[in-house]
Amino acid sequence: MPRLAVFALVICLLAVAAAVVSFVNGSLLGIVWILFAGLTSNMWWYYRRKAKADADPANAR
Repeated sequence: MPRLAVFALVICLLAVAAAVVSFVNGSLLGIVWILFAGLTSNMWWYYRRKAKADADPANAR
């Protein structure tokens, strides 16, 4: 898996953990963390699919 995909996955997991902690503490700031987790999740999917397409040009669209 490419380095950017790994970084995006780690950031996504940290954002989810921060959202859980925020909601447990009663803060609505967790909503922002959930949105950030969604963004980094999309980045992870993008970089993962891009790496697969670059590795196998026959399946590239």
